[in-house]
Amino acid sequence: MLDRSPELRHTGVVKIRTTHQAAAVPAAGAAVSDGHTRRAIVRLLLESGSITAGEIGDRLGLAAAGVRRHLDALVEAGDAESTAAAAWQQMGRGRPAKRFRLTAAGRAKLDHAYDDLASAAMRQLREIGGEDAVQAFARRRIDAILADVEAADGPDDAAVEAAAERVAGALTKAGYVATTTRVGGPIHGVQICQHHCPVSHVAEEFPELCEAEQQAMAEVLGTHVQRLATIVNGDCACTTHVPLTVPITVPVSKAPSPRRAGDAEERRHMTDTTSIKGASL
Repeated sequence: MLDRSPELRHTGVVKIRTTHQAAAVPAAGAAVSDGHTRRAIVRLLLESGSITAGEIGDRLGLAAAGVRRHLDALVEAGDAESTAAAAWQQMGRGRPAKRFRLTAAGRAKLDHAYDDLASAAMRQLREIGGEDAVQAFARRRIDAILADVEAADGPDDAAVEAAAERVAGALTKAGYVATTTRVGGPIHGVQICQHHCPVSHVAEEFPELCEAEQQAMAEVLGTHVQRLATIVNGDCACTTHVPLTVPITVPVSKAPSPRRAGDAEERRHMTDTTSIKGASL
């Protein structure tokens, strides 16, 4: 199966060997770990579209038995599948060799490989330009996402809430799957919830990405905002609270208070007494 550990998420380029070079490599790839071998095979499956076990062995300098062991494991995990070779792909006589390719599930597991590349680039940026360079990059990134979002046109609640909706829409287009929810109670306001974060793995090492998002939101909304939860910290969503000035009111029963009810009874009693006195006169 495709392991997501840092080792196996390495994005090194697969080196293709000629037949002559492959002969000089130990038959079972003894100097290469299972993890590295599995990763190299997955890369060939990705780059080739479909490929035979023999072709994999020739390119990586591995014995057929070793290649088949890895392919069987990938197929069992649902990350690869075998298909019959097309007529034009058949080489020589005999039974057509099976060709292997990645499944959709196997391709999906490779998405995180780009996180390694992004993290490596961020580390290099920090090494060359320092923390200021990382912060500037993080800010430019979120500014680009919110570039078309119209800022709140005033401090009133309606304007702020409308701007929050626009922010959520822009974040959704960028892959964050964002929604807004009004909340009451002691911290009444509107909350922007990002149910997915396409850079969460990078943000674990570079929190500047999260900090820049919060700053940019505050500027667009024209008010202080507070992060209540983040995916990086293990929460199910990144939640940003946007305070509103007017509390969300709850309808109150219009039943008369006990005192008012008593006043009405007293007035009725006085009226009845007056009527009796008038009749006696």
